[in-house]
Amino acid sequence: MKSTTSYTYKDIWLIAYPILISLIMEQMIGITDTAFLGHVGEIELRVGEIELGASAIAGVYYLAIFMMAFGFSIGAQILIARRNGEGNYKEIGPIFYQGIYFLMLMSLVIFILSQVFSEQILGMLVSSDRIVGAATDYIRWRVYGFFFSFIGAMFRAFFVGTTQTRTLTLNSIVMVAANVIFNYTLIFGKFGFPAMGIAGAAIGSSLAELVSVLFFISYTYRKIDYRKYGLNRIPGIRTKALSQIMHISLWTMIQNFISLSTWFLFFIFIEHLGERPLAISNIIRSVSSIPFMTVMAFASTCSSLVSNQIGAGHSKEVPALINQHIRLCSFFVIPLIGLIALFPSTVLRIYTNIPDLITASIPTLWVLCSTYIVSIPGFIYFQSVSGTGNTRAAFILEIIALALYTIYILIVITGLKADVAICWTAEHLYAICIGIASYLYIRKANWQHKRI
Repeated sequence: MKSTTSYTYKDIWLIAYPILISLIMEQMIGITDTAFLGHVGEIELRVGEIELGASAIAGVYYLAIFMMAFGFSIGAQILIARRNGEGNYKEIGPIFYQGIYFLMLMSLVIFILSQVFSEQILGMLVSSDRIVGAATDYIRWRVYGFFFSFIGAMFRAFFVGTTQTRTLTLNSIVMVAANVIFNYTLIFGKFGFPAMGIAGAAIGSSLAELVSVLFFISYTYRKIDYRKYGLNRIPGIRTKALSQIMHISLWTMIQNFISLSTWFLFFIFIEHLGERPLAISNIIRSVSSIPFMTVMAFASTCSSLVSNQIGAGHSKEVPALINQHIRLCSFFVIPLIGLIALFPSTVLRIYTNIPDLITASIPTLWVLCSTYIVSIPGFIYFQSVSGTGNTRAAFILEIIALALYTIYILIVITGLKADVAICWTAEHLYAICIGIASYLYIRKANWQHKRI
């Protein structure tokens, strides 16, 4: 297949597929949690629904906080990619280490705040005492994972920014394998350990992230030319370098936090419709993980390649590069969601053995599948905006989209108290808004020569 850019479809795929595998593998942590917890209630079916609902609230709570750190790492990734494109490899190491310093401090502060205030926050927002209790049990242990997942985010930034993405695949396989073992052992009480239920899921996921970090450290030391990238010298805190990262990252951090906080709000609203709609939404969230991460893999690849192309002086190729990613992503995602839509019961049985819950989830699953028709171009264009280095513009675009999203869920969920399937149409609105706004930015804005 021929391309009008410096990259062929094969080139894009070779960079994207390790990111894709790593993202899917990392999502397997959440998928594994949901699948195991969905079968906790094999004897008492209602218990399974409570565990599913609580893990939805707690999981999005954790994700909203983690995405701040991930947003910071995206800013670092953009800088690393730009320096990589310029050939200034020695400048990459200082960016990496300043990122580590900042994220370690951030993880400590958030850990303390979460341990102290999470139960009170959930108590104010969630109507079901059973959901609050189970979610608190999860969060109490899950927040230990911040110390490991934040470091992992910086390693991801390094490997994606330098286009050495195959490492992510290996890391993800190790992490998921560890998570399956830890979860199976701690949730159900195997190999002499007590059955800990949802708390066991949290401990298992945090331990898996620790294993992931240890793998990254070992692999980088043994396999990567760390001298080339300036990783052999560990610098002290450099406020100038850190401020440079923050200049790029700040808007992405705020943007990601607000975005996931809005999604957290969605699940809080759903919980007020009842425990059953919340359980359905968590199952749908888990089912969406693989197609969504496929889209995000191509979007992340596109963002990095856009930054590399601008750094190399090939700004004119960016629009064609974006379209390449959309076509290639659609080639993989559309058939996948087609299979999910055709065999919904088979897919849903992975997450629960409750017959009426499976039946009740099918309409929402079909709504989810239809979302990707607009999500593919929307998210790829949006990540491309960040790739240009103008993260403030990306922030403004997302705030507009999220404002419309919030108004919509307020009307549909709290006002109309619509069926859960109708509530999930909010994802269509968000993708359409963010896609149109990002497309117009790429077409109309003066980003071609922005220096970072």
